[in-house]
Amino acid sequence: MLGMLLQFESVQAQTYKKGEIDMENFIEDLFGMQREEEDYEELYEGLLQVLLNPINLNKVGAEELKSLYVLTPSQIHQFLVYRENFGNLLSIYELQAIPEFDLETIYKILPFVVIDERSEQRGSLWSRMSEAKDAYFIFRHRRVWETRRGFTPPDTLSNGNLTSRYQGDPNSLYGRFRIQQSKDFSLGLTFDKDPGEEFIWDLPSNRYGFNFLSYHFTLYNRGNWKAISIGDYQLQFGQGLVFGAGFAPGKGAETITTVRRSSLGIRPYTAALEFGFFRGIAASKQLGPVQITLMASNAPKDANVQLALDSLEQEQAIITSLQRSGFHRTPTEISYKNQAREKNLGANIQFTSLNKRLQVGGNSLYTEFSQPFIRTPRVYNQFEFYGQSNQIHSLYFSYNFQNYYFFGESAISSSGGMGSIFGMMSSLHPTLAFSLLYRNYQRNFHSFYGNAFGEGSRPINEKGIYMGLNFRPNQKYNWSFYYDRFEFPWLRFRAYAPSWGKEWFSRFTYTPSRKTLIFFQLRQESKARNLSEYPGFQSPYILDQGIKTNFAFNLDQKLDNTWSIKSRVNSSTFQFGGNISRGFAISQDLNADFNRWRFSSRIVLFDTDDFDNRQFIYERNVLWLFSIPALHGQGMRYYFLTQYRISPKLTLWARFARTIFTDREVIGSGLQQISGNTVTETTFQLRYQFNR
Repeated sequence: MLGMLLQFESVQAQTYKKGEIDMENFIEDLFGMQREEEDYEELYEGLLQVLLNPINLNKVGAEELKSLYVLTPSQIHQFLVYRENFGNLLSIYELQAIPEFDLETIYKILPFVVIDERSEQRGSLWSRMSEAKDAYFIFRHRRVWETRRGFTPPDTLSNGNLTSRYQGDPNSLYGRFRIQQSKDFSLGLTFDKDPGEEFIWDLPSNRYGFNFLSYHFTLYNRGNWKAISIGDYQLQFGQGLVFGAGFAPGKGAETITTVRRSSLGIRPYTAALEFGFFRGIAASKQLGPVQITLMASNAPKDANVQLALDSLEQEQAIITSLQRSGFHRTPTEISYKNQAREKNLGANIQFTSLNKRLQVGGNSLYTEFSQPFIRTPRVYNQFEFYGQSNQIHSLYFSYNFQNYYFFGESAISSSGGMGSIFGMMSSLHPTLAFSLLYRNYQRNFHSFYGNAFGEGSRPINEKGIYMGLNFRPNQKYNWSFYYDRFEFPWLRFRAYAPSWGKEWFSRFTYTPSRKTLIFFQLRQESKARNLSEYPGFQSPYILDQGIKTNFAFNLDQKLDNTWSIKSRVNSSTFQFGGNISRGFAISQDLNADFNRWRFSSRIVLFDTDDFDNRQFIYERNVLWLFSIPALHGQGMRYYFLTQYRISPKLTLWARFARTIFTDREVIGSGLQQISGNTVTETTFQLRYQFNR
């Protein structure tokens, strides 16, 4: 075995840099095809936390291994059996001695794991913080150089009033300071200013320089205290019906491991998104096989607060909507800032058996708003949350029996609405894996911090069943497939009647060598929407199934130790109301790695008949910035990205991207409108690592 390990170490040293990850291929594996223009920053941030806090293979359990979305149920079982029979791993390269751990699997898992035998922290907390290797400062500047309408002088209306405009400049500024040591401590500060926001200190409008500020301080493993966090944080327990933070990609090219959530507990919040986190204190304590977590939060919320008459004909302040954009550019947007407060009290209790195979737990969360939440009535939202407070409680479990993993969670909110999710993952054979999942979220189930598996972005008004398969006969070939059938028992936005849908996805991957990766994939989704969106139909309650089909072909080729190329073809069709439209995009990448500096470039040609055929293609960007533009219309897009490591402490990034449209002379609408046919964006970023 020693010879085998030495051989692997030699190969690994030539082809892989420990601690790095091919983010582009990793995202391709998890997502497959993007379906909506979602903000993936929080998801990406969750992945960052896993990379910066690698798992100790000699102490890890099945729960944490499953949270990586890399290993199949059978591989996790084989790993635990190997460690139980042979004891702790002496080297990370020993992974190759474990059955079903091929080289490709080991390459994927290496960035997320370490071998660490230290059982206790050495020195004082202050000394460990001052010497931490993961101590850095990042500063980023972004800007679109064409002038949007919001930055032009205001017009004068007929009544003499001026039209609304952005109050600030078009620069986007972002900074992050972080000191952390895996399983020991984490201290961080994040600040952000969006384009159009004013850099100003103004107490009446709740603006204090940078428009958003996030901070946290978390301690880990202090005796029986597993974690204590002050500031901004998230919680992840069960299957995400109550506490659903963290890295949870959902449906994608990885059809097995992504259906399940892992109970990872308290997680520091470090993203720049201005919603979806708690602000206060949380703590987890281990009492034998039982872990207890308590949390309290009191956070400001952007809201539209208006005066309305109550039942006694007296004026009362109510919340008509919560603002999730995080923008404070215009007087109207600024007036929403921190107009409401949200208080949360929550708890989790979790039992884990001595053999780590069984986990059972319960969640409770009480939420109270500073004013009653009374939505503007719409035909599709009458079962949404109304009122000033909400309670939600759940029970969950997970059980590992050899190559089978069973999991589930059921919850009930104060409205009486229930949500349930049950599933299993199995390695039917070393080459064949299978997953099955059922979910049922009633139309009056209310969960503000849920992030469970589903077709919708929230666990409400949906039920469905999902089946996934993965067949890998050897290292060269892989086939993944899923089928999902879902229903929406009540009305939805753009679907004013109960509806149903289905989706299937298939990808075939061929990897003849470490230097070449080829795959092609096909995805089709059928989902109902209102026919009234199209001329000639008057009733808003008549639906038709919109059928979208996506195809993608991808070739990655490493030419030598420096140069690599990537070629991709995307195409789509959309059928609705008796009509069919089409779209495609063709992209070509050229990348180079010269150790101290790296270079990436791409050119894309796209042509789509309409917005429904917009093309999503993941782009490389500066470190920890996520980019998946939605290309629609006709035109071309290209970008250049350069990274230069000046010293072990200082690294610089610069990116130039431009989209040129050939079918329009005006881009966008409203205050985002640009007169012209180009959009040009630059990004500059620096990172300073203190103890390198």
